[in-house]
Amino acid sequence: MKSQRFSEKMPTTKTQIEFKIVDARRRQVGILGGNFNPVHTGHLAVADLVKQQLSLDLVYLMPECLPPHVDEKETIDPIHRLNMLELAIQGNHNLGIETIELARGGKSYTFDTIKELKERNPETDYYFIIGSDMVDYLPTWNRIDELVNMVQFVGVARGDKEIETLYPVIWVDTPKLEISSTKIRQMIAQNIFPHYLLPEKVLHYIQEQNLYK
Repeated sequence: MKSQRFSEKMPTTKTQIEFKIVDARRRQVGILGGNFNPVHTGHLAVADLVKQQLSLDLVYLMPECLPPHVDEKETIDPIHRLNMLELAIQGNHNLGIETIELARGGKSYTFDTIKELKERNPETDYYFIIGSDMVDYLPTWNRIDELVNMVQFVGVARGDKEIETLYPVIWVDTPKLEISSTKIRQMIAQNIFPHYLLPEKVLHYIQEQNLYK
């Protein structure tokens, strides 16, 4: 399968129409995984735009319990990250929250997650959203050769050049927003409040719970 590309400025093409018809009888759901420590506007914009451009039924934000990296990230209690996600998507019917990895606990491998999701929801096709920087690392993912037959990868180009890969990737253009959770945490620790970089309800929650100090 060749990589496909969708752009918010691109008119509907025959390829897009055929892509929609093939899976018209099945539910089409996107997954955007991450630590969300905290969730910010960049996460929300990517999830919402991918949902609209690929005409998905829904995109779930999926907080991980522990990332499967050697250099594990420091994070806060999962309940805080979950509460912030719930506040962030209030009123947006394009987005939902998937808690499968928090419930399972331990390190989160995408293969295990997608396998369990498909067993629970056999009528659903899943689209796993990753940044363009992660496409390079697909060959190193756990059981990647099996995983690509279970899920469709969606690469977020963010204005960058598409990365050549042997794996099937649908490319979607989204605005390049230079926002990071790390930078937000650093600002809050310095008593700088990053209005507009994350939803106000999330910022209020951080202040009320005295997080990232």
